[in-house]
Amino acid sequence: MTKPNANTKPAITQAMIDAYDEYTHLTLDRRRFMQQLTRLAGSGAAAAAIAPLLAANSAQAAIVADNDPRVKGEDISYPGSGGEMKGYLVRPADQTGKLGTVIVVHENRGLNPHIRDVARRVALEGFVALAPDFLSPLGGTPDDEDKARDLFAKLDPAQTVANGVATVAFLKADKDGNDKVGAVGFCWGGGTVNMLAVNAPDLSAGVAYYGMQPKAADVSKIKAALLLHYAGLDERTNAGIDAFKKELDAAHVEYTVYIYEGANHAFNNDTSAARYDKKAADLAWGRTIAFLKEKLA
Repeated sequence: MTKPNANTKPAITQAMIDAYDEYTHLTLDRRRFMQQLTRLAGSGAAAAAIAPLLAANSAQAAIVADNDPRVKGEDISYPGSGGEMKGYLVRPADQTGKLGTVIVVHENRGLNPHIRDVARRVALEGFVALAPDFLSPLGGTPDDEDKARDLFAKLDPAQTVANGVATVAFLKADKDGNDKVGAVGFCWGGGTVNMLAVNAPDLSAGVAYYGMQPKAADVSKIKAALLLHYAGLDERTNAGIDAFKKELDAAHVEYTVYIYEGANHAFNNDTSAARYDKKAADLAWGRTIAFLKEKLA
């Protein structure tokens, strides 16, 4: 009998990815997710091996290291709508002149190492980047991913939007900024960017990665140009695309939609081995940076 190779990577199916997506968006708890994963994987041992591949790995090496000499990053506090907001502010080290500013909005895991890395990537492209911690009203992002996820259910949505609007105002007043503010967000952050576009008339550009769409009645309030990235396999989020496009057209909002066929929700997150899609991520990122450079010049 051939012995199984301990180094063989466990097989991950689309059903497993879908179950993890359901879990991360608060409709499954951890226990029920692991029960479902065990059923799909065939054993508890297989499920235990697969679960870390579905989740993000905070130990994954950053694309732009936190000590990269090309950028200058610092943890800051700034005024939110009704209290102090925490965030990570990054500027190009060789900055000359005033630059466009970009809000980088995290997933429903909070301001973690991956989002800090994304903020540095944005700064490296010639922007002042601020990654706010939208869990600031609840004490900030905890180190434990599951605890961070649970906190999102306790956020006041109206306060979150108001804190986003306050973040736009903070960056418009930044001494190194050129008075133009954009935003890019992922998953929960993509939906937050869409809501920010509705509620912040000073926002010049918004990039939403697989973000939930705003209410139809609110779309006419959008003044920012939008770039909307969706994953082809993300049925939950994609269900709202057609209605969103209809309202955007009716309101004469400038927007572009891209759907990356074969890619999963969270395809940009390179710390998640199962869902990261390098081809889709690189293409979307190139489009994102070109769009921001055009709109925030």
